[in-house]
Amino acid sequence: MKKILVFVSTLDGKVTKWGDPFVRRWSSKADQKYFNRVWKDSELIVVGSNTFNASPLEPAANHLLVIMTREPAKYRTKAVDGKIEFADETPCQLVARFEKQNLKQMTVVGGAHIATSFLKDELIDELWLTLEPRIFGQGGSFVTEEKLNIELELISCEKLNDEGTLLIKYAIIKSA
Repeated sequence: MKKILVFVSTLDGKVTKWGDPFVRRWSSKADQKYFNRVWKDSELIVVGSNTFNASPLEPAANHLLVIMTREPAKYRTKAVDGKIEFADETPCQLVARFEKQNLKQMTVVGGAHIATSFLKDELIDELWLTLEPRIFGQGGSFVTEEKLNIELELISCEKLNDEGTLLIKYAIIKSA
C-alpha cells in the first residue's frame, strides 16, 4: 500500500496562517481544486483529531476516513460504519491493519503530529506538497519540532496557476 502525505504550505513553510486552522481561507482555488480531487480519489484518508475538530470532514462515497485520536470514545456519536472511524492505534498499527486489507493507497492529510509520527516511523512513501507563493512569518508547520532527517527525491513539479502555485511531488528515500 502506498502511503502519501499531502499538505499545502507557504514559501516559509507555514500550513496555517497565524494559527488559524482553516487552510481554505488562504490557499488558492487551484490548490483547493487539486485537494478536492485527491480527496475524492482516495480510498483511505487519515487525519488527526485536531484537523477534524478544526473543520469536520465528510467522507466521499468511495472512501474511509480515519481520525487518529487518543480518545476515540469521545467521538462515538460521529462515527459512521464503513465511512468515518476514530482510532487510537499507532501509525504502525494503523498501516499494518490496512495493508492486510490490500488497499492500494493511504492518504495522510492532516495534522503536524500525525505527519511527524508517520514520518518518524518511516511509513510515508511520497510527499505531495502544494507550495503557495505567500509568506506568513507565523503559523504552524506540517511537522512538529522533532529531530528528523528525511531525504526526498523529486518526482514531479507542476505549476497550477498564473500566480505561481506549485504542486511538488517527492518520493521519500527510505533509510537502509
